[in-house]
Amino acid sequence: MAKARAEAALAPAHGDVPIGAVVLDPSGHVVARAHNERELTGDPTAHAELLALRRAAAARGEWRLDGHTLVVTLEPCTMCAGALVLARVERVVIGAWDTKAGAVASVFDVVRDPRLNHRVDVVGGIEAEACGELLREFFEGHR
Repeated sequence: MAKARAEAALAPAHGDVPIGAVVLDPSGHVVARAHNERELTGDPTAHAELLALRRAAAARGEWRLDGHTLVVTLEPCTMCAGALVLARVERVVIGAWDTKAGAVASVFDVVRDPRLNHRVDVVGGIEAEACGELLREFFEGHR
């Protein structure tokens, strides 16, 4: 989670919300990392999770991320949760929960929906206070 938080800390430099993500291969090595780049790129899909998944797939040369883990500082939204399922990610490790838009447990549970063809293991609340503090500091500066 420390690596994901370090990635998140880079986002405010270009006006983005501080959310960071890393993808770990089955042996625990970082294969990709990213932070939000929506403001930087003008791309509404440039969430940390999607960027990290794209980079991991490119590094592997394959879209399937079987056995991989995504570590992210904030619970993924519906779009990102869907991407986790589609990429066949094995596990998602979450820092802070998102009670307004979280799609892994808080509002929806996309990644464990039995109607879908793949389910993702969820580990949540890891360094939740530190991850939440990044967001609180960012938004206090924007109010």
